[in-house]
Amino acid sequence: MASDRDILPSWAKPTHYSVSLYDIEFGGGFTYQGTVAVNLNITNDSSWNDIVLNAHQLKLHGATLKLKDASHESKDISYDEKRQRVTLDFKDKIQYTGEAVLEVKFEGTINNIMAGFYRSKYKPKGDVPASVAKDDEYHYMFSTQFESCDARRAFPCFDEPNLKASFDVDLEVPEDQVALSNMPEKETKPSKKSGFKTVVFETTPVMSTYLLAWAIGDFEYVEAFTKRKYNGKNLPVRVYTTRGLKEQGRFALENCHQIVDHFSEVFQFDYPLPKVDLLAVHEFSHGAMENWGLITYRTTAVLFDPKTSAASYRNRVAYVVAHELAHQWFGNLVTMDWWSELWLNEGFATWVGWLAIDHLYPEWNVWGQFVSESVQLAFNVDGLRQSHPIEVPVYDGLEVDQIFDHISYLKGSSVIRMLSAHLGEKVFLQGVADYLKSHQYQNATTNDLWSALSKASGQDVNHFMDIWIRKIGFPVVTVAEEPGQVGLRQQRFLLSGDVKPEEDETVWWIPLGLHTGSSPSSASLHKTGALTQREDTIRDVNDSFYQINKNLTGFYRTNYPPNRLAKLGEARHHLSVEDKIGLVGDAYANSVAGYGATPGLLALVERFQDESEYLVWSQVLTNVGNVRSVFSVSDEISESLKKFSLKLISPAVEKVGWEFKEGEDYLTGQLRSALILSAGLLGHEATVKEAKRQFDLYISGKDKEAINPSLRKAVFSISVKEGGESAFKAVQNEFLTTSSIDGKEIALQSMGRVQAPELAQEFLSFIFSDRVAMQDKHSGTIALASNSKVRKEVWKFVRDNWDSKVYPTLSGNLVVLERFIRFGLNKFSDYETADEIVKFFEGKDTRGFDKGVAVVDDTIRSHAKYRKRDEKIVGEWLKANGY
Repeated sequence: MASDRDILPSWAKPTHYSVSLYDIEFGGGFTYQGTVAVNLNITNDSSWNDIVLNAHQLKLHGATLKLKDASHESKDISYDEKRQRVTLDFKDKIQYTGEAVLEVKFEGTINNIMAGFYRSKYKPKGDVPASVAKDDEYHYMFSTQFESCDARRAFPCFDEPNLKASFDVDLEVPEDQVALSNMPEKETKPSKKSGFKTVVFETTPVMSTYLLAWAIGDFEYVEAFTKRKYNGKNLPVRVYTTRGLKEQGRFALENCHQIVDHFSEVFQFDYPLPKVDLLAVHEFSHGAMENWGLITYRTTAVLFDPKTSAASYRNRVAYVVAHELAHQWFGNLVTMDWWSELWLNEGFATWVGWLAIDHLYPEWNVWGQFVSESVQLAFNVDGLRQSHPIEVPVYDGLEVDQIFDHISYLKGSSVIRMLSAHLGEKVFLQGVADYLKSHQYQNATTNDLWSALSKASGQDVNHFMDIWIRKIGFPVVTVAEEPGQVGLRQQRFLLSGDVKPEEDETVWWIPLGLHTGSSPSSASLHKTGALTQREDTIRDVNDSFYQINKNLTGFYRTNYPPNRLAKLGEARHHLSVEDKIGLVGDAYANSVAGYGATPGLLALVERFQDESEYLVWSQVLTNVGNVRSVFSVSDEISESLKKFSLKLISPAVEKVGWEFKEGEDYLTGQLRSALILSAGLLGHEATVKEAKRQFDLYISGKDKEAINPSLRKAVFSISVKEGGESAFKAVQNEFLTTSSIDGKEIALQSMGRVQAPELAQEFLSFIFSDRVAMQDKHSGTIALASNSKVRKEVWKFVRDNWDSKVYPTLSGNLVVLERFIRFGLNKFSDYETADEIVKFFEGKDTRGFDKGVAVVDDTIRSHAKYRKRDEKIVGEWLKANGY
């Protein structure tokens, strides 16, 4: 057994499972009976008497081990709850190698915690068959979520990613309901039970347990077919929903069949299954899950109604569909060997998901969005001491849920983008195609990918990428100017700005992307390719104009001298969207860390009053918002920053207006939504007045079309902030009655804008009631945490209700609890609150969310240090500049 990981004994390996579920309780108890037969290959030469496999919250009734010439019944079944294992003891000493079949009878419960085999509540549209599970208020659909280690909650299995096997599944379900699984239906057999049928599915390819899936419910679908042929046929692509919602699946459907064809060509490997099903699930812990052939989604990540949905969800649906389809190859066809290499799945699928969206929607400026969202978010998390390397040791599968984070997804994808830009996209994708062909239906490691890319490119990829994957953090490159040359120095970037020598031993390979020339428009790429030592001097640099890290393809911060930052601000109209995002983002991060200072950032963004690009504004608003958040404890600075922000945003919001014009592009609409929301919350008079007018018309019922769907969040948020309890109650009612797919998320985000502590407490009590689904409990909390007026109330609520509400409600699914803690408590900027939070969690069992608690502590202390250092100079600069 490998000492660095806790895995099952390696001598019993599964090759095939037959899973059969029956006697499912649709009337309320939600229990089910099951049988699983596992074909095993046994390679243990010495005698043995037991077999260990994974099971969690299941009851095993008995097991039979069938060998070629004998059969053994289990005499004792013992459970190890902590390690989620079960030992089947046959008592007799068995001396046997070769093929065997292990049959286990078991029972389980269809839970309501979004893990394993679980139920989702919903309010149906239209008539529902009487057989559908329901209670007084809701109906239920059943589906699965097995990644990382929750297949073991549904049936006993060898639940590790490199124990691949094929699967046969059959489900006994009511005759008027639909059953789905990874593969198409093979046959339907009559059941012994009246009113029931048994649906038998085709055998799956060899795959990991976490990719198995099934679902049961009152489903209907919309269908399309791929344009390319696969084994001589156009593949059926379907979006399944509960009754009444299928038409909202058309946008995802249209994207899906095109992306399947695109990836089949890009990866030079045809999509290998006979169908692609997308299923909208009413309660879902993540955004989606890439189960092979039956991909499951949170409703807001797959459904879109052009009449009632905010346009931002169009972007979300397109991207999430592409991300999950990328996994059908990268993750499903070739799977990471162990959870430590989770990034291989997630980092790659994130990057290639955006690549597909860029192919379908070039007008969306996808890579600008990637730099604004993915790269900047990755920087924020990786700038903490509490970060972790992209490839992180995982002792057992139960640790892995906490690394489904911004490092695995966003830093992973940012580093892949950096490598792709360096090798060239065509060469990079050829290497990926070679990797997939070499390891199809098997498991692979990071080094296997590097080998394929090295072969395709003729470069030693491992040599310059290994550090990026296996070392914590990233560098900041500090620039010093001399006539005709620049000095460059790299060091590890920490948001707290206090990197210790022992934390700064890594020397990164840094692609410089240095452009220089007599003017921004005539600048060209400098011959010096990469910084490979701690310090270097680059000659032949024209100091009329130069910039480092063109288009922010390198994963590092740049720290320019103040006068160069000002010059780049002057030249901003000659820079790409990605360049401008990087310029602002770096200036902000360097201010927090103390490599630069906040007045330099404020002077830079002041120039962006005339900016017309949504993605640049998004970065400006985020960073200025962060500065306002950190200094919100000082009333004087807070008021001055508000004036600064209003002056900055006013010309742009007045120019963009309220009207969505026919044929207007997507990004202009997004700019309008962002500017109106920000201006209204800052108190821009005309914006507040118009928002209240539209809100009153909408809420009174006089004009239900008064608010454009893409402006609901802005109008609701402004009205809740300005209108107090009555507006809060009106939006709460909107949450309870909306029929729009995105309506609940938008209402929760807007209710978080309350200004009174007692309303914040009322909102938190509402969040923790049964009226708000577990998947949505963080949405309102994040909004409250971002609201400096009431964020203390979140901490107060957590502290006062930990044992009675917070922990009991969320601890069934630690992914949800960790997310709630991390985003609910990370916005403070004072040492006192940081100390209180540390003290509160001391002595508590924080396994499964301990990293979240550590990230909160690190973030708050970094901000507290920043506030203390820059408070005086920020106040002086604001006063000197008339704010």
